[in-house]
Amino acid sequence: MKTDGNQRTTKQKSVREYIAHSKRANDTKKNDSQSSSQPCQRDFGQQMCDVSFIIISWNAKKYLHECLISLQEACLHLSHEIIVVDNASTDGSWQMVQNDFPEVLLIRNANNTGFAMANNQGIEVSCGRYLCLVNSDVEVYPESIEFLLEQMGGQPEIGIIGPKVLNSDLSLQRSCRSFPNLKHALFRSLKLDTTFPRSRFFGSYQMTYWSCDDIRNVDVLSGCFLMIRREALRRVGLLDTRFFIYGEDIDLCKRFHDSGWQVVFNPGAQIIHHGGASSASAPTRFWIEMQRARLKYWLKHHGRIDTFVYYNILILHNSLRGIGFWLKCRWSSDENEAMKIQVEKSIKSLCWLLSFSTMWAVVSGKFR
Repeated sequence: MKTDGNQRTTKQKSVREYIAHSKRANDTKKNDSQSSSQPCQRDFGQQMCDVSFIIISWNAKKYLHECLISLQEACLHLSHEIIVVDNASTDGSWQMVQNDFPEVLLIRNANNTGFAMANNQGIEVSCGRYLCLVNSDVEVYPESIEFLLEQMGGQPEIGIIGPKVLNSDLSLQRSCRSFPNLKHALFRSLKLDTTFPRSRFFGSYQMTYWSCDDIRNVDVLSGCFLMIRREALRRVGLLDTRFFIYGEDIDLCKRFHDSGWQVVFNPGAQIIHHGGASSASAPTRFWIEMQRARLKYWLKHHGRIDTFVYYNILILHNSLRGIGFWLKCRWSSDENEAMKIQVEKSIKSLCWLLSFSTMWAVVSGKFR
């Protein structure tokens, strides 16, 4: 394990640069690397390995390829397995895994079963003492996995741990949250959280007042990368399949907290999350799915009355965003496709929110 100084050096370079360096450095130890990085021999739970990586793939071939390379390089000295669950991709993703990564366990679904259900498929056939749920558009820094495993091994009260998350340009991507409440929702709809990011009062949901440079317990970690203790998950339960996509990470962290397990952020480990690999092809659809997931979360953990109030805040949120982006489009001399997409997202979201089926689902508490 590198020192903290080396960790800071790592932050200044891209993942690919370090992967290339790691390959050169380990060429002289090729035989040792091959023997120590072999995936575990599966015996469906009887023969355990250090860690199981579960990646859900849906039309993100390029990102998935880079993700798999980074994981292989990050696990040179760990017994591990990589499981890819493909949700009916049509871009050649599963063929690429089959041809380029034959050591990876590939599960192919005939239909898109959703993020939570596909993760559960991978979990149920995995053999790791620890489970890593990894988005397909993530690249992992070398030694980050060992860093997280070391802390998990030394602190048995930790149920979930997550790394520092960086954007593609290596800027900070906020991956820690407080549990959502009505105050947070109202502040976000009025953009008070972004207007006063350093305020602990207005910025408490995304914790924008915090530099994310120290280890601490948090309420929620982003689902782009979660390392989970298998024993804890066995007690808490698998991901809730009522969440098709989005919301399952908040729900899982909530259930871990309620069961007495700690959820910990550790910036000593780092990943890059490119973001939007699957959702970029249909941003409006995924935006609506995100709001559907949020309403499901509120119904599950807050009850009908609070959910109805939250539902109205969502209407306010989309109304204000739609008007704001429409005015920007009108006043801008340049054609701005991104703003037009934002206007479309807001209008279609409002149509969905104000539809009879959505209103009835909120009032009756029966959301599908």
